[in-house]
Amino acid sequence: MILRNTLSRVIGFLFSLLILAGLFLASNVYGYTNTSWTSVFHAYMAFDGSNVHIIIRELRLPRALVAVLVGSALAISGALMQALTRNPMASPGILGVNSGAGFFIVAGVALLSISAQSEMIWFSFAGAAVAAIFVYLISSVGREGLTPLKLTLAGATIAALFASFTASVLVTDESTLDSVLFWLAGSVDGRKIEHIRPVLPFFVIGLGSALLLGKAMNVISVGEDVAKGLGQNTFRLKMISLLIVVLLAGGSVSIAGPIGFVGLVIPHIVRGVVGRDYRWVIPYCGLFGAILLVTADISARFVAFPKEVPVGVMTAIVGAPFFIYLARKELLKS
Repeated sequence: MILRNTLSRVIGFLFSLLILAGLFLASNVYGYTNTSWTSVFHAYMAFDGSNVHIIIRELRLPRALVAVLVGSALAISGALMQALTRNPMASPGILGVNSGAGFFIVAGVALLSISAQSEMIWFSFAGAAVAAIFVYLISSVGREGLTPLKLTLAGATIAALFASFTASVLVTDESTLDSVLFWLAGSVDGRKIEHIRPVLPFFVIGLGSALLLGKAMNVISVGEDVAKGLGQNTFRLKMISLLIVVLLAGGSVSIAGPIGFVGLVIPHIVRGVVGRDYRWVIPYCGLFGAILLVTADISARFVAFPKEVPVGVMTAIVGAPFFIYLARKELLKS
């Protein structure tokens, strides 16, 4: 733990906020079209309708906003899942929540021809909820009840199942494949303010509710028996937390596709910085998740320049080795 007292954590939070603000502005500056920091300033303070100003305000600003919202949502949902399950490898991607949401959207596009963001949101929520419930039920079967290993295996199974369902739909419907292929890899490119508005209330509710759960997460992360002994209604807390995860992860998938590993990596980094007090872990996860995804999005524009790679590829480059490290660490423990 690097930041050990309240003052240092507040200073660290403000410093991280400044980093995020700088990256947010950088996301408005750098890309295929050559622009400058001065151009960004004039685009907002003295808009003249030029192509450069339109690119900054209509394309890059919404893209940066989506990266901030999705990065925060995925990191916080990962922190909640790890606290509830006491499983260091829990995250929306690893436990199949993203895959479930993605499959429901693909099925909706293929079978019902949905295209509006307001329609995709509800399909994404439904898929995320179904996947989360299935994983919880499957991993709870047996004499030992829910264990971290069973949860991880159940999540991997459900994720693979929904991924195979998604692939089968895409194979049989080429028009759907063309429309969702780039989205399925996880991307914030091409998003506009119109895509953000329908999902923004759900992000606000989910993020705000998560911030209020810090104290309860501290108790249940120690153990369910301890939480019950302290008077905690663990069933109600689990249901509320599951609803928050569905709102955050489902909303993220609906707008940016199934971006993986943010919810896995960020909570571990944050706990290494501020410790295990979830009153600090949750807000820091929101900041660090946004920083990671905005940084990944900026990098994705230049890795294969002049073409772009999906931001989900960039997060996988960081997250996959981290997942292998965690898996080896857990195996050594057992």
